[in-house]
Amino acid sequence: MQPTSRAFALAAVAFIATALADSPPADLAQRQELKRTDLSGAPGMEVITSVTELHKGETLPRHSHHGIESGYVLQGTMVQLPGEAPKMMPTGAAIQNLRDVPHAGFTVVGEVPLKLLSVHVVDKGKPLYEWTH
Repeated sequence: MQPTSRAFALAAVAFIATALADSPPADLAQRQELKRTDLSGAPGMEVITSVTELHKGETLPRHSHHGIESGYVLQGTMVQLPGEAPKMMPTGAAIQNLRDVPHAGFTVVGEVPLKLLSVHVVDKGKPLYEWTH
């Protein structure tokens, strides 16, 4: 390989690696899927049950879903949205997010991890998360 070709190839690899590092993940590494099943009587829909655990300094990026999310805070902690004061997300709080409505975008700032149980009723075959800004 000639020096200019090698330099071009290295530059292309560096560009792709940077682009991938800056793009949000397809899923959350902190999410543990417990069960996934088709929604009976609703072709093209599925139900996904998960537990997500976020530690101090970790962010749940702003996102939406292709369906409804219902959840429960298993272990609460302090969270902070950009430009706002920290607030408590209490243990026992219920969560509901409607189809295609952006939500989250907070960082855990409390000393204990945030643990969420989520049930998504979503379009089958579509990504669980649509990242927004």
